[in-house]
Amino acid sequence: MSPNELWRFFPIGYLLTILVETPILVIGLSRRHSLGRKLLAGVWLTACTYPIVTLVLPLLFRADQRALYLLVAETFAPVAECALFWLAFGKQRKEVSSMRRDFITIILANLASFGAGEVLNAWGWFGLFG
Repeated sequence: MSPNELWRFFPIGYLLTILVETPILVIGLSRRHSLGRKLLAGVWLTACTYPIVTLVLPLLFRADQRALYLLVAETFAPVAECALFWLAFGKQRKEVSSMRRDFITIILANLASFGAGEVLNAWGWFGLFG
């Protein structure tokens, strides 16, 4: 995709990612996090990684390197989001088990949005790029 196409899809993809990931985070993040923090995580974590995944990384790979792009992007996003979440909320040793649950939830949320993105890609992004 060209940079123009990436930018055109960016707001739609960002909103879709939030709609997919946030409910998973609300349900799955440990109880020590308030509902507000869980909702914030749904927007904040995606805001930190989504621009890199959708605007930067696609330009670093050729069209025939889609599998490599997906490997890099879908590894980067959950690792970066787990690191950010830990930096913000996981500095106390007593929270190890809840942080493990939080990390698993973040990874699952990313896998779910990846799956939704793959479905949309198979459907031609609802005709946005033709």
